[in-house]
Amino acid sequence: MEHRQRLHDALPRPNHDESARQDFVASLRQYSGRVLGAANYKLYKAKVEPAFDKARGRPPASVDEVRPLMTAEPYYQFWSATQRNSQEMMWDSVIDTVERHQTDLNNKAAKPGSLGSLDLDPALKVPAYHTAYDIHLQPGGYHTEQADADVAAGAIYDLGVPIYALGMMGTDNNSTGDTLVNWYRNAYPEARPERVLDLGCAIGNSTAPWVKAYPGIEAHGVDVAAPCLRYGHMRANALGLPVHLSQQNAEHLKYPDNHFDVVASALLFHETSRPAVKRIFEECFRVLKPGGVAIHFDGFFTGPQEPILEFLGLWEVYNNNEKFLAALRTLDVVKINEEIGFADVGFQTSPFVVDLPPLKLTATAGEKGYMASAFGDVPLLIAVKPAG
Repeated sequence: MEHRQRLHDALPRPNHDESARQDFVASLRQYSGRVLGAANYKLYKAKVEPAFDKARGRPPASVDEVRPLMTAEPYYQFWSATQRNSQEMMWDSVIDTVERHQTDLNNKAAKPGSLGSLDLDPALKVPAYHTAYDIHLQPGGYHTEQADADVAAGAIYDLGVPIYALGMMGTDNNSTGDTLVNWYRNAYPEARPERVLDLGCAIGNSTAPWVKAYPGIEAHGVDVAAPCLRYGHMRANALGLPVHLSQQNAEHLKYPDNHFDVVASALLFHETSRPAVKRIFEECFRVLKPGGVAIHFDGFFTGPQEPILEFLGLWEVYNNNEKFLAALRTLDVVKINEEIGFADVGFQTSPFVVDLPPLKLTATAGEKGYMASAFGDVPLLIAVKPAG
């Protein structure tokens, strides 16, 4: 499998053996996620659902009823173990590359780039929802530092994401940001935003598309993880992009009121907590200019679906340390935003933008389940701060 990731001067280069190992893991994840994973739905329809229906006179009505049935199935156990192991193998494969380059990477990061800015806050306390467990099983999470001016977590993330996402994050790992920008350009074709804020920006890969789409824009990204921000600053300079990165908790932003035209987030909320969700939305409202728009992409609940599909979609909760995702899906985020004062709140569908051709290894037409098909249209949560 070809990673199809654009090389840049900040990205550590794997040697021959490391590259071969990463290619193997990527191919394994494609096959496990798309082909083996899709067979779970067939198993459910052919065996599990009919047996339950025969015993109860109805099909399973909820995830709580589906979960014990599927987790007892040997095939599901085999697939789930394969998927979990492939995740651990992924991080192992890229960590070897990063550790070999770590001293050079940290030395580079210690020299500030000429483009954009980097503002770190050594006194910032990383929230418990990041320190309690390693999100996505990434060893040490996004925030752990092993040395002064450490960038390892960011480099591991940059190398690991193309493997994790089966290539669907694009050549620059920018697809989530590209998707939000694409929606905004279509919704506001005449707009020329002056400032944008990207919450939970990690290495700035979701921040960068705003600079590409709107030359001269002041693009800010915040995150709690210093290693990711250091690497992101180095990465943005390597890509020639002036991005301003700051270590902040999105629950308590340092920016003044009415400051940004757009506040965006990509896959932030499911890595937070129930109290944090409301506080972050409140901060979005505070820092947006009147008439400004908030755009969020995450695993919010947008409507009921088959219990088996809901169950498969929550595999990450039980097996990949995405602990808050299930609870996030119980929250009425539209109502929360309306109560804060936002107007025109709701979900709008947008194409998921990937600057790559479809992957060759996919499930056959009509198959459903965990990663059975690439992203198509995705729901975005939109909220507008009233102009008056």
